[in-house]
Amino acid sequence: MIVVKWLKRKGQKVHQGEPLVELQTDKVNYELDSPVGGVLLEIIAKEDAEVPVGDILCHIGKQGEAVPTP
Repeated sequence: MIVVKWLKRKGQKVHQGEPLVELQTDKVNYELDSPVGGVLLEIIAKEDAEVPVGDILCHIGKQGEAVPTP
């Protein structure tokens, strides 16, 4: 899949179920909703990047929380 456009920016508050990122597959473009509420701590998959299905796209957590390290 390809990351088309992030609808939120790093540091912005997100609500569970709110559209977070637009993705493109071979057959369809769709908006992926946030699975949890919190703050967008880090965007891992940049716009126009091709990423495997199931890969981590971003980290969402509490304000000031450390981003997990791999």
